[in-house]
Amino acid sequence: MKDRAYSELKQLIQSITIEPGARLSERQLAGHLGMSKTPVKAALERLELEGFIIVSPQSGIVVRELTAQDIADQFDVRVALECHVLRSVSGRLTDEQAFDLRENITQQRQAARARRITEMVSLDAGFHMLYCEFHGNQEIIRVMNQLRDKIYRVTDRVYQQQLPRLDSSCDEHAGIVEATLAGDADLAVMRMEEHLDYGRKFLLDKHRGRAS
Repeated sequence: MKDRAYSELKQLIQSITIEPGARLSERQLAGHLGMSKTPVKAALERLELEGFIIVSPQSGIVVRELTAQDIADQFDVRVALECHVLRSVSGRLTDEQAFDLRENITQQRQAARARRITEMVSLDAGFHMLYCEFHGNQEIIRVMNQLRDKIYRVTDRVYQQQLPRLDSSCDEHAGIVEATLAGDADLAVMRMEEHLDYGRKFLLDKHRGRAS
């Protein structure tokens, strides 16, 4: 039950069904999920450790808003890890791995055309994880899996606020695939840096706009 509570509460936060800054009540959440407060409490403790909520005697349970530093830090880690991965796998992917990447791009384009944002966010995260899985370093996979849920919130925000980004993101992903399959690591890394930099700048600009 605590795993289900954790999964469902995290999804509510990620999808912004529960908005950043919202105050939560164990009793209300338990009623919403149809379970006792015990698994909800365990789920909230886990979400606090992962940085999704803040629990304090003064404010109670509050959904944590992403700060400018959070956004910058996440993208710094992604650039470092994902560009390293691209340099390692460029020109070395198997036919099966190439097929998996192209199939992911095909599904992305279908989701983008239909403006299915939730599906697109999932496929976007899956695209980036594919490269890490192909690389095979279990520590990189572990770190990226930990980031994945937070990346979900970031990616969802970009797509929700700028729908045309759905299409351009697909094109950028396809360009990264073309470069890695051609064995051009420098081009693949440059395209990945540009791709990630768009999200970083967009979100930081939005954050500064709210703060001013």
